[in-house]
Amino acid sequence: MAKPIGKDVLGVVKKKTGKTITEKDINKLASGVKPSTMQSEAELKQLIKRVGAMAGVPVSDSLMKEIVTAVKKSGMNPNSMEQLMKMMMK
Repeated sequence: MAKPIGKDVLGVVKKKTGKTITEKDINKLASGVKPSTMQSEAELKQLIKRVGAMAGVPVSDSLMKEIVTAVKKSGMNPNSMEQLMKMMMK
């Protein structure tokens, strides 16, 4: 089972976007993420688009490229949607 999403992350999303995202929403999205998702640029882009759509955050091509590069460099844990949300909310 995935670790709970920090309330601070959900609060930041609401503050920045005006949208409320529940832990259940995040867990539903995260359930489709596999370790291979973080290695495949195409799968990672799809995930970023889905997270952006859920949060109501437009993801430009330059932001997409920046996030993909950061995720690949960081070796982000595929079970940590919290890290991805934090990156997108900066």
